Amino acid sequence: MPDIDNIPKDLERLPELAYNLFWTWRPETQSLFAQLDADLWESTEHNPVRLLNETPNLETAAGDAKFVAAYHRALRDLDSYLARRNTWMEHVYPSAGSVVYFSAEFGLHESLPIYSGGLGVLAGDHVKSASDLGVPLVGVGILYAQGYFRQRLGAGGRQEEVYEPLDPENRPVRPAFGTDGQEISVSVEMLGREVRLKVWKAEVGRTAILLLDSDIPENIPEDRQLTARLYGGDSRTRIAQELILGVGGVRALRAAGLEPAVYHMNEGHAAFSVLERMRELVAAGESFDEARDKVTENTVFTTHTPVPAGHDAFPLDLFEEFTAGWPERLGMSAEDLWALGHKQEPWGAMFNMTVLAMKGSRVRNAVSALHGDVSREMWSYLFENSNRREAHEPITHVTNGVHTWSWLSPELADLFERYSNGRAWRESTQDPTAWAFVEEIPPEALWASHNAVKRGTAEFLNDRLRLQRERNAQAPPRDLDPNVLTIGFARRFATYKRATLLLSDSERLRRIVTDADRPVQFVFAGKAHPADEPAKEFISYLYAATDEFEGRLIVLEDYDMNVARHLVQGVDVWLNNPRRPLEASGTSGQKASLNGAPNLSVLDGWWPEAYNGKNGWVIGEEKEYASEEEQDTADSVSLYTTLENDLVPLYYARNESGVPEGWVEVMKESIRTIAPQFSTQRMVRDYVHKLYVPTATTTSGVRR
Repeated sequence: MPDIDNIPKDLERLPELAYNLFWTWRPETQSLFAQLDADLWESTEHNPVRLLNETPNLETAAGDAKFVAAYHRALRDLDSYLARRNTWMEHVYPSAGSVVYFSAEFGLHESLPIYSGGLGVLAGDHVKSASDLGVPLVGVGILYAQGYFRQRLGAGGRQEEVYEPLDPENRPVRPAFGTDGQEISVSVEMLGREVRLKVWKAEVGRTAILLLDSDIPENIPEDRQLTARLYGGDSRTRIAQELILGVGGVRALRAAGLEPAVYHMNEGHAAFSVLERMRELVAAGESFDEARDKVTENTVFTTHTPVPAGHDAFPLDLFEEFTAGWPERLGMSAEDLWALGHKQEPWGAMFNMTVLAMKGSRVRNAVSALHGDVSREMWSYLFENSNRREAHEPITHVTNGVHTWSWLSPELADLFERYSNGRAWRESTQDPTAWAFVEEIPPEALWASHNAVKRGTAEFLNDRLRLQRERNAQAPPRDLDPNVLTIGFARRFATYKRATLLLSDSERLRRIVTDADRPVQFVFAGKAHPADEPAKEFISYLYAATDEFEGRLIVLEDYDMNVARHLVQGVDVWLNNPRRPLEASGTSGQKASLNGAPNLSVLDGWWPEAYNGKNGWVIGEEKEYASEEEQDTADSVSLYTTLENDLVPLYYARNESGVPEGWVEVMKESIRTIAPQFSTQRMVRDYVHKLYVPTATTTSGVRR
């Protein structure tokens, strides 16, 4: 890969700043790149590597004293961060071993589109906080040649998927090198041939992610396409990708000279990693039973969903085709290998990757307290004959959080800095006492900062919506009004998330949104999986309703991390109405709360742990319903009633200075209670305390 070769000597470390994704949570460094060419910075999706490659003359910047000063500040920031000693991890667990974190997707930034939604963004935030805390962690994923699709909405609201080449040379990744100083290349056997994999490396602060890529000349055309698209293709592609992630991932670690103390699988996509690690031990002379016990002892597994479609499963013929030769390598029968993941489904016997991951891990966790209850019931049959500890709590939980610095608006961060009287909130994000200062922020100051962000969000959304409608030869839209109560709903579109619940009573909704004195506007965004036709119909149904409500409801295309940042930072309320209890956790509402946008949510996922009666609002009740229809009706009535009686009146009740003091109190309570408890600083510490360190010390012979 050619290096960026147009860098003046006085700015020779610009590529270093560009390739370490530390800049994704450093607004000052992002501003540095934007100074080079603001339009190019936007058109490249804030991609500093492509920006540097396409900026024709950087000598001008080298001669700009202000730019050079900002450049040196950014370098000092990076150097200080990387050189810092006595991190939290070094202080609390100075001799702890390293962790590898397998995930099929990583949401680090929109300039590296190898994520589809919450699972990937959670993984990205996990890696970032591991870096902040000094946790010795390396990620393993896939570098998809076409990433995830771009979403285009036609004139009728029909989702169209557009795939674009990723072009690694223009992304913030570089080839990974092994202990021999050579670029790492590994292979995975499948279908009677070797699939070669190039390994790339993404630097994320102090941490790194190894990314596997089959799109290289050594492979036949069919195999080059195996890592083309995230969650693309049929079952054959999926099982091939999961062999690449699990088996290829372990081999990439070895080529990099890494022998982690703990192996963490983020969802079942990486479950084949346990088979590869068992194969290594069997090849070294151990029996399968001995290998299984050793591998299981230092493996952690996180399950993310109670929805069946979220657990990959493969029929016997496909499984045997792609795992030919593995029984012999593991020293076991084909029947015993099948039994490691066998699950009887209504449509037939399947090899379930979550079952393999459950059986191949010592500790397992759900991603919220409620999800823990649901998961223990859902998978109870796997642990009926387990030992006493597993029978008591075979699946624990660590509730998800968000990386504060990736999601907090710079405007609010500046406001917090002015009123915090110290750096405790920056250095101890997870500490509730560090956020007590929020109560002391004058209502007018918080309201002014929020509205400044909201105006920027409205401008951003209006520009995108205008381009969207122009492409479809539609009339210009009615602009979003930053003075109107704005409610956001943005997430992966799946039917259980019930995006269309708001439209249950169109006349009642019309009265709410078109009230002359107290109007309300809704912003929807999200992608449906290309094969999920019912979810696509939800998008079309919402889109068809946009004209009906006089521009007070919009559906925005191509939801990504850039759109997500604008929405969570610039709306007034975050709407979440899944069909309880199918939302394992959810994190978008945590990001909104961090920015002072309270949640209006069903008591599902993380919200039951957060809601205190003063920091947001609840939709529906915690109860069982006779049918989904009854639940939908009850929840829609609750949604409308809460809007009419609580949210709208409170938002528009202003003092003589135009500040809604009661509303600002809810904003403050939302920030103060949710920012620390639902940060990935707290979450990663929980993983270290509850899962990583006990697992690592057990394998070293020290029982805890």
